[in-house]
Amino acid sequence: MAETETGMPEAVEPAQDLQAQLAAAESRAKECQDQYLRSLAEIDNVRKRAQRDIEAANRYGLERFAQELLPVKEGLDLAVENSASADRDSLAAGQLATRQLLSKAFERFGIVELNPLGERFDPAQHEAMMVQPSETAAPDTVLTVVQRGYALNGRLLRPARVIVAKAADAAKAADGT
Repeated sequence: MAETETGMPEAVEPAQDLQAQLAAAESRAKECQDQYLRSLAEIDNVRKRAQRDIEAANRYGLERFAQELLPVKEGLDLAVENSASADRDSLAAGQLATRQLLSKAFERFGIVELNPLGERFDPAQHEAMMVQPSETAAPDTVLTVVQRGYALNGRLLRPARVIVAKAADAAKAADGT
């Protein structure tokens, strides 16, 4: 090996340069490891926070709905307490007011009543209880609503139970007359 002016072999200088590069690389690796561990901790904290939020939503999600129903219950309680002393007209007015409170609460939460009288029968929204001949209603339309249905934000909670009209001639042909 050739000697430099200091009398040291030339190979020492590149070795020092490599050691400096190694130290810098180790420092960057340590920083990356630290960032990685911090990121893992942050992700774990976000996951735990999200889990707590989900648990709280499950536990208290109906709170607003329950608060809307409290006046309805109080109206019914008042009606029961005063039913012995109230006249028929005041009871009917109280029942109407209570029903309006309940309808408003349903409306605020996206609950829609399905009352398909006269509409075309839709098996996705209605449950046919029976088919009845009719000379006045068009075939496959709802002749009578036995029980109203309900939907929540477009999703069916309960189908409307209905009696469906069929043509009167079809009924006669089925009887053999």
